[in-house]
Amino acid sequence: DYDRLHFCAVEVQQRGFEVQLQLAESTGLPLFLHNRNTSGAFAAVMCAHKGLRGVVHSFDGGMDEMRELTALGLFIGINGCSLRTEENLRVAASVPLGKLLIETDAPWCQVRPTHAGAKLVATKFAEVKKESWSAESCVKSRNEPSHCRQVLEILAAIREYPVTELGAAVHQNARSLFYGGASA
Repeated sequence: DYDRLHFCAVEVQQRGFEVQLQLAESTGLPLFLHNRNTSGAFAAVMCAHKGLRGVVHSFDGGMDEMRELTALGLFIGINGCSLRTEENLRVAASVPLGKLLIETDAPWCQVRPTHAGAKLVATKFAEVKKESWSAESCVKSRNEPSHCRQVLEILAAIREYPVTELGAAVHQNARSLFYGGASA
């Protein structure tokens, strides 16, 4: 995350990343990967560690980066932050179906009214201030697991795919990545 260098220097991030990749290689466990503003450094490291399984979460990169990462066998995680611009929508529509996952990144990255994908959301949730929370509502401006439905609706619309069928495919992708392909 080269946007957060005030928290952690590039060199420290790179050393820690290498250790995590070595652990993944030795355990065979899938990775949940974060990549922001690394100007190709992330993809270069992943190319050096071909064969690892994982998801690049909260993906908001470009078409070329998405293609490079999926060619390495990685999944692409889409949430509200992944659907902010028209270009983001074009990229999300092009993620190979077998490499697509959805996520919340709660409590962050909800679909906001200013996001390009917001116009495609069909399901709305009642929201209240956190001080007024009840089981019948979501906390205003906080992403909740239920909001995955909104991400799914946007993806179904831009891909011209039925929501239920896309949901089933994404569910199977998650099972494949995290549980070795076990079906529901």
